Amino acid sequence: MTQLDARGLSCPEPVIMIRKAMLKGDSAYQMVVDNPASKENVTRYAQHQGYQVRVEERDGEYTLTMTKG
Repeated sequence: MTQLDARGLSCPEPVIMIRKAMLKGDSAYQMVVDNPASKENVTRYAQHQGYQVRVEERDGEYTLTMTKG
């Protein structure tokens, strides 16, 4: 699973990060973001690419686990 840390970044940077990572075509990714807008935008992008997204929130940080298949 590819892991990405996008804490401290504002949109659209986290979406660009996940888009570039997804070019590899892996079946699973995990990204940590620290703002609700990034959580929503990355979730929307991943779902549009056919990934299921699970979100866990802890201490103001969101861990997005994206899986396909």
